[in-house]
Amino acid sequence: MRIIVTGGAGFIGSALVRHLVAEGHQVLTIDALTYAGNRASLRDVEGSALHRFVHADIRDRAAMTEAFAAFRPERVMHLAAESHVDRSISGADDFIQTNVVGTFTLLEVARGYWSALPADQAEAFRFLHVSTDEVYGSLGDDGLFREDTPYDPSSPYSASKAASDHLAKAWARTYGLPVVVSNCSNNYGPYHFPEKLIPLTILNALEGRELPVYGAGDNVRDWLYVEDHARALDLIAARGRIGETYNVGGRNERRNIDVVRRICQLLDELVPGAAPRESLIRFVTDRPGHDARYAIDATRLETELGWCAQENFDSGIARTVHWYLDNDWWWRPLRERYDGERLGLIAAGTK
Repeated sequence: MRIIVTGGAGFIGSALVRHLVAEGHQVLTIDALTYAGNRASLRDVEGSALHRFVHADIRDRAAMTEAFAAFRPERVMHLAAESHVDRSISGADDFIQTNVVGTFTLLEVARGYWSALPADQAEAFRFLHVSTDEVYGSLGDDGLFREDTPYDPSSPYSASKAASDHLAKAWARTYGLPVVVSNCSNNYGPYHFPEKLIPLTILNALEGRELPVYGAGDNVRDWLYVEDHARALDLIAARGRIGETYNVGGRNERRNIDVVRRICQLLDELVPGAAPRESLIRFVTDRPGHDARYAIDATRLETELGWCAQENFDSGIARTVHWYLDNDWWWRPLRERYDGERLGLIAAGTK
């Protein structure tokens, strides 16, 4: 198939592009190459005849229209987004512009393209909008997010993604655009930008630097290995029911403090230091609106489409740590640009 992937130079997007090319699809990656977009994440496919890259912003209607017209996609997989909660707290504007306005622009371009297709091609066309479980808000000690869980976003990031989800569903209901939506739990794995918890912990621990943990580290996340997610997205776009949502989760709940401790243990085994790396852990003031727990019920995806995660947390985190140890060519230049400073602080006078 001919598939457009927006945000394809990002963490999840690049994993998806690598997967699709390996499956023999022709892929056009569209990415604005903001701070988290990195052409190096596409190194494995850059020489492939099946892959093309366009440096463009999804808010640029003319550029998007030209890309659709030239490539003639049979499927669009929309992952382009500002995605870091901490950054959204101190700079919400980029999140509204990219996640809301950008998604609106892309939906309109896709609608114009799709409506002009011959009937058989229009019938086969799909638009997958990729989102997050953070739109659902926070869980208590029990329960799971289901596809019918009411939206209750807590941060500017999750609010912007909730808005984009509603736009995608509305374009399906109002215009008939063949949209499918996915909401995933926290991803981890190779090529993860080093401001996020797992890569930040790995790299700080390697360098003997403090390991910041918000609050008491009791916040729980359902961890999903990024390559499992890429396989799920391919399935959802190919076989998901139009207008439906599919939750993607790894069924691997862990407290943040336990994630950090496991990384320390692995690094102590693989690269022994002078002292146990757990001694580097520092509890810092929690970020505003920090949701207590996320956990996904992926039953619909598992039963309807036959997906299941191939990695559990222990196997996935071991693969991830090994990847960072073996691939400093990728992360070291990023580390020079983002050196682990605290993000997500509210500026004085803005409370």
